[in-house]
Amino acid sequence: MRFLTIYADMEKEENLNQDNIETETSNENSETDNKSDDDKEENKVVEEKKELTPEERIKELEDKLARTFAEMENQRRRFEKEKDDAYEYGGFAFAKEALNLIDNLARSKLILESDDTLKDTEALKKTLEHFDIINKDLISIFTKNNIKPIDCLNKKLDPNLHQAMMEIEDDQKEPGIIVQEVQKGFMIKDRLLRPSLVGVSKKTEIKDEKNGENEENFNK
Repeated sequence: MRFLTIYADMEKEENLNQDNIETETSNENSETDNKSDDDKEENKVVEEKKELTPEERIKELEDKLARTFAEMENQRRRFEKEKDDAYEYGGFAFAKEALNLIDNLARSKLILESDDTLKDTEALKKTLEHFDIINKDLISIFTKNNIKPIDCLNKKLDPNLHQAMMEIEDDQKEPGIIVQEVQKGFMIKDRLLRPSLVGVSKKTEIKDEKNGENEENFNK
């Protein structure tokens, strides 16, 4: 009898727990439904805000069309510039390498002129004349292709065109004047093909005699 009473109590407790679980589940479902309804309402409000008038839509389309045309025009100009550069400066690397011919001619001429065994000989004279003719022909060919030498002697040093290799004392000229050309520079149209290697003037350094005397006395 006591066993039946305990069993009945356990069954009631189990039914009570089941009812609580169903109630909690129902509440959760209700909250989910309410949240879903709230989200729908918010989305509806956002859609209403995003909806544009016909005039606004036309203006938006006009802006997009203008930006597209601007991008197309910029791209066309960029292609045109690249095409012009390829036509104008396509031989830049070749021209730069071809300058070695002029350099080698100049070096060969100096070597022959400094050879004592050939000095004042007819053979040397004719050879140097041929070198000069070849050099003039090369310069002429370069000039026809818009490759021109840079005139630099007795001009102010320009870092955009010249590269100073040494300083030479010269009181007759202002400091920074080009007095020697070590290697000729060239332009191809409006671009620098290679800079002129030059020597520039500087004032003669005058030692202070008094300082020299003081040093001598100090050493004594």
